[in-house]
Order: sequence, then C-alpha cells, then structure tokens
Amino acid sequence: MEQQIRPGDANRITREYFDSLLIEMRHIDGVVPDTTFSLYGETFSTPVMMAALSHLNNCHDDGMVEMARGAKSVNAVMWAGMGDYDELERITATGAKTIKIIKPYADNNEILRKIAHAEKCGCIAVGVDVDHSFNGSGEHDVVLGFQMSGKSVNEVSQFVKATKLPFIIKGVLSEQDAHKCIEAGVRGIVVSHHHGILDFAAPPLMVLPKIVKVIDGKMPVFVDCGVESGIDVFKALALGATAVSAGRVMMGPLSESGAEGIAKKVREITAQLAGAMARTCSHDISHIDPSLIWKR
Repeated sequence: MEQQIRPGDANRITREYFDSLLIEMRHIDGVVPDTTFSLYGETFSTPVMMAALSHLNNCHDDGMVEMARGAKSVNAVMWAGMGDYDELERITATGAKTIKIIKPYADNNEILRKIAHAEKCGCIAVGVDVDHSFNGSGEHDVVLGFQMSGKSVNEVSQFVKATKLPFIIKGVLSEQDAHKCIEAGVRGIVVSHHHGILDFAAPPLMVLPKIVKVIDGKMPVFVDCGVESGIDVFKALALGATAVSAGRVMMGPLSESGAEGIAKKVREITAQLAGAMARTCSHDISHIDPSLIWKR
C-alpha cells in the first residue's frame, strides 16, 4: 500500500530543509579538524549528543541506561527525558555526563522535586520541555497519565533560581521565546519542534540563525529534530548551534547492539562531521563559518 504523505508533516519538511542546504568547499590552509567542545565546565570529544529520549526498553533492555553507557564510551553528552527516579540514578551511575529534561508538569512542586533529584544524581544541567504543555486540541497535555500545563516567564525564573545547575528550556522555535528565556535567566536552549508536534512547524535550522542572533552568545544553543548524519550536524553548527542532539537515528543501533551500537553510530556521525570540516577549512567546531552554507 502506498504511504500517505501529509502536507503538514513537520518531520518531512525538516528533512527537506536539511537537504536544501548546500556546502561550499574550501581547501587552502585546511588542517585536520578538532571536533571537541566544552559545555558547562566539561570537555567532550564530539558535539554529537544523545537526544532527550524516554522509554527505550522497546529498543533494548534498560535502553536509556544502555544509551548512557554508549555515550560514556565515546565521551558524548547524554540527555535523559521522561523517566523515574531510579532510571536517572542508573543513567548517571554509568559515568555519562547527563542533562535531565523534565516534562512541564502542572504540579510545579513535582518539577522542583525532579530538579533537586537531578542535582543529587550529579547531572551537569537540568531543564524543562515546554513544547509538551498542550495537546493538539489546545488543552493542557496529559502524558502517561500526568497533567501538564503551560509555564510563564515567572515560573521558568523560579525553576532557574531553584537550582545551582545550568537550567535549559527545550522546545524554543521562535525569537520571542528566546527573548523570554534570557529574561528568565535560562542558561541553555534547545531549538526543536519535538519531532513534529505541530503540523507545518518551521524546521529548526530555518529559525536557528535568528535565535542565535537573539541569544548573542549569552548561553549555548542546541538543536534537535531530524539529525541523521555528520553533514546534518555540520549544517547546524555552521548556522550557530553549539552542539546537536541525535535521537531516532540512534534507535536502530541501540536495538541491534546496545551501547556498542550507540558508540559506533556516534563515531560514524562524528567522522562525517570531521570530513566536512576538513574540506571547508573549519579547524574546530567554533570556527565553522556560516557563509559556507548556501540555500538551494
């Protein structure tokens, strides 16, 4: 049966936008590139990070913990989405440097408890996933039986003040929200449409340059949604991202060979990134020139 194509499928639109971006080559004065980057006082071997996924036991027994083991083995950042307290403890026990993302629970005290637990577990940062506040009918979302709600600038500011960790907002896809994150004292944002949570959502890379301009170096700017290769990562970095999360592209390798599959995939994507960097005179990830990118 022929697969139906939805005109408003934001994931398809995002893939098409990635593929519409072309890269010019530069060779003279090129060097072997350095893919390391620093984040919140830690140095990592690659800007390819795990996405803030959840509930991966359908991919592998104890899937989130196995993903963390893979991230640890290649010195990559691990992100953890929705999960119980015990799971986060087992994730961080692997030694993977972990960022915990919390759902926007209607009960702010639950958010505060999870922030405190992330601190106790030794996470390097913590944040809230604001793009899960509402469902497609305009009502507050319910996720696995838990009531969600929208969050104000004042509420976000309270979360920021409740922790000594850098606080991140995931689900920023506008200059307006970027300004509000600055106002609230946030120390990192994820440019994302949550794997197409809104039909016709703008591709993250389309909005990224404007958001980067608003942020103006005040905090890291991360990107996720639809990242499949090192070329995708290169394009995101060229347009101003600090680092890039890869999610669904990791599920197959996780299912097939657990932590080893994750490590192999991160190395593969990082090698593709390094290849693009070498052929564009991009000596390190902080010096990937945005003028390298051409729109088809």
